Amino acid sequence: MQWKEITTLDEWKDVLEQSAERGQVVLKHSTTCPVSANALNEFKQYLAGNPDRDVDYLLIKVIEARPVSNQIAEDLGVKHESPQIIYVKNKAKYWTTSHWAITNEHMTAVLN
Repeated sequence: MQWKEITTLDEWKDVLEQSAERGQVVLKHSTTCPVSANALNEFKQYLAGNPDRDVDYLLIKVIEARPVSNQIAEDLGVKHESPQIIYVKNKAKYWTTSHWAITNEHMTAVLN
């Protein structure tokens, strides 16, 4: 399974709308941070295993798409962190975690 990178506010608005029908898992990733690089590797491991196929997986590069990252935090009422995973259902935050808590095991426990 693969993720889709979103880079625009319009793409984010679509994702938020789609969350009313289907769960959306967003990884906020910093391309300059080693902790975020580790989280991305864990995310990839999760997706290479047996991920929940009833969910869409998205990546936001927080430096390159700062307006999108900021809008996500505002729309969901979630303090911005990076790296951070946010599970969005019904246009609201359902679950979030960040930094070293982003592991294949943790995602499997919550998402599967």
